[in-house]
This record gives sequence, structure tokens and C-alpha cells, in this order.
Amino acid sequence: MKAFRACAALWCVVVAAGCGSKSSPSSPSPTNTLTAPAPDSPADGAAVDSYRPTFTVRNSIAAASGGRTYEFIVSDSSAFSTTTVTTGAFVVYVHTTTVAEGSGGTTSFTPDVDLQPATKMYWRARVVSGTSASDWTATRSFSTPVGGYSRAGELFDPLVYGSTVGVPQGSTTFIPGQGIKLNNSNAYLRYQLAAPLDSGEFSMEIAGLQANGPGGKLKVFSMMDGTGDLYRSNYLLNAQYRGVGGNPDNCIAFKALFGDPFFKLEPDINTRVQSIVGLNPATAYFWKATWNDGFQLVVQEGVGGRVIYNVSQKISDITTMVARYNPTPHFAYLGANNGPFGEEDGSWPGAIYKNVWIGRAPRPATLGNAIELPR
Repeated sequence: MKAFRACAALWCVVVAAGCGSKSSPSSPSPTNTLTAPAPDSPADGAAVDSYRPTFTVRNSIAAASGGRTYEFIVSDSSAFSTTTVTTGAFVVYVHTTTVAEGSGGTTSFTPDVDLQPATKMYWRARVVSGTSASDWTATRSFSTPVGGYSRAGELFDPLVYGSTVGVPQGSTTFIPGQGIKLNNSNAYLRYQLAAPLDSGEFSMEIAGLQANGPGGKLKVFSMMDGTGDLYRSNYLLNAQYRGVGGNPDNCIAFKALFGDPFFKLEPDINTRVQSIVGLNPATAYFWKATWNDGFQLVVQEGVGGRVIYNVSQKISDITTMVARYNPTPHFAYLGANNGPFGEEDGSWPGAIYKNVWIGRAPRPATLGNAIELPR
């Protein structure tokens, strides 16, 4: 599995081929004089092998006065919604109205932008003549290629197929369909971001966490400004599920430095006492950290599941001075690298990670929904 090629296009809600409009010309109305074209390829439910697949229909057989063009819509929503608004490298909605009818009985359209990876998407088409339009074809679904990528502003790593866009260190194991396992406290997976992020989201699903772990400050994930000892970085940032000796045991916690130990955010003892939870190693919990002028950590029972932890702090809580989280270079870790240095506890041994997102924008809602796991 290879990292995706860079795409010059911005993530957009509407991308019109040939710089056309998102709506049909002159808002054509359905008419009985035009029969709908028939979808040809890709087949319904197909897994395509390109981020710019070609969509083909069999031409409409009923004529109408004037020339005929074809309108294609591709979306990550079966309702062909355009409500998702974010920025990034890939698109989730493409709409063109100006595809000339092809010869030989078929008409095809290929987007000039890359569709979002690892996503179940939908497409349909119709024929337009003047102010008239046929009914839409039946809606078909397809899945874009699954793989990880890293580019300026965002990184995605599924980890469920035995490969990674990061660099594993120490004893790690890929478990098919589950992700990468850190076998001991000195193991971790390191990512170097293509560009530093002074704000963003770092999120993933993690299984294998359980009560009474073998260390007081075991790290679940972390970030910093290099590959040296995390404990010594002025941009230390980590999420913890504390084990035995955790003050208190089995609490969720975090620590973030914003360029200087003076700018430090971490939950106090009262917050930690209220954050004691016995995690189930068989459950894949969704951990999400966001940072800007502060830090927030949210833990849920699966993506979209019950929230079991939600704590945030801002630099303004401790000082009136301005500080930003701005590590240069910017490294992110599954686990942490400080275990081998012998200062504090390192990674959470036995943690299994998948579907990692690091980006300036929030995790796209449909990213990764095409990943098929073994039953």
C-alpha cells in the first residue's frame, strides 16, 4: 500500500469539471421526452483502483430537439448532499453539467481532482437538452482505494492492512484487520508531519487498554518537536491512561507544554480522581486531541459512542500571556519515545491502533468508511 500522491486541488464541497456551475444550466426540468441514460461502470458496489475513476453511462435513446449533454454527480452521501464543509487535499463532491454525448453509444466522465481515499461514495447521471432533463440514473455506490497518506496539513493511516506511512520503532506487530500493536513500553510509531500544525486534531481508535497497567504515567499518544526525549521537549504533549502508581491508578490524563514549562496544561488531582475508568481491552476506544490556544482530550466508546472523558484547558486559564503550540519540526507518536530514555513511563504496552488522523481540519466524517475488516 503506497502513500497517496500529492494533489494540488483543495478539499471542496463542490468541484465543477471545467469550472462549470454546481447547478444544471437554466435549471432544466425533468421531461418525458428524454429517457434516462443507463449506468454502465463502475458497477454497483465496486472497489475502484483510481482516485479519479471514470464514470460511464449508456446514452439516452429518446431524442429531443437541440443538442444533448450529460450531467454527473459524485458524492460521499447517497442523498448527494453538499453540506460537508472543510479544507484539505481531496474532494467528496463533484458535479459537472457539460459532458458532451459520446459516440459509440456511451458517454464518460473522469474527475480532474482526487476523490477522498478509503471512502464509500455514490454516483448518478442524467441527460440534458436545452431546458429539459431526463430522470436520474439509478444511484450506484463504489469505494475509493484504501491507503495511508501524509501531506502538508493532514495525515491518514488506516494501519489495518499491514503497512504504515509512519516509522515503527521497537517491538511492534501488525494484526490484520485490527491495526498495529505496541508490544512493550519502549515501542512506538513515529510520524514526521509534512508541515508543522499550530492547531488541529490528532485522533485514532485504540484497543488493548485495560485497568492496572504496568506504569504510573503510560503514554497513549504524544507529539513534540523532534526525535529526542519527549520528557525534555518544550513542546511535550501527551495523552495518558495511567496504571499502577498513577496518582490515582486508572485515570485518564494529559500534559501539554506550549513552548516553555511555564505554559503547561494538565488536569489537577481532583480532575484526575473524577477521570478514573476501567477500560475494556476488547473495546476500540476513540481518542481525540485538539489543540490551538489550549488543549482538549475526548475519549469515546468507539467512534460516535458514549463519551467517557472530555477535559479541556486554555493557556488563558493560567496566564494572560499569549502562547501557541508550534513545534518545528513536528513529530507525532503512537505511544511515546521517552521509555528508552528512562524518564517517566513510555508507551502503553499492548495498545493496538488504527485509523489515525492528524490534520489542521477535523477528521472528515466519511474518511475510512470503506475499510472492510475481516469478520
